[in-house]
Amino acid sequence: MQVYQLIKSGLDVTELRGKTIANNIANINTPGYKRKYVTFEETLNKASKQPQIEVKEDKATSMRNDGNNVDLESEKVNQAANSLMYNGLVSVTNTKLAIARTVITGR
Repeated sequence: MQVYQLIKSGLDVTELRGKTIANNIANINTPGYKRKYVTFEETLNKASKQPQIEVKEDKATSMRNDGNNVDLESEKVNQAANSLMYNGLVSVTNTKLAIARTVITGR
């Protein structure tokens, strides 16, 4: 897999993960709501050529009597980690583009 395609996939994942986390936080008081999460990194370790991005539902846990399993602190930590991932990917992209620009222009 090309580096740029992998970076693009990573950026797509961080966008979807950010929306999923925001949706979890928005539904923190919805009875019966089960938190959602995005999987991607697990498929990078497999031999598949194209990593898969999936949104899954956490049905295994229940934090409250009404069936809702969203933990605000955990979601905030996930949100911060997702922001760091996004910023890192943007930095890598900018570095790769600067290198390509240097090679093309000779400066």
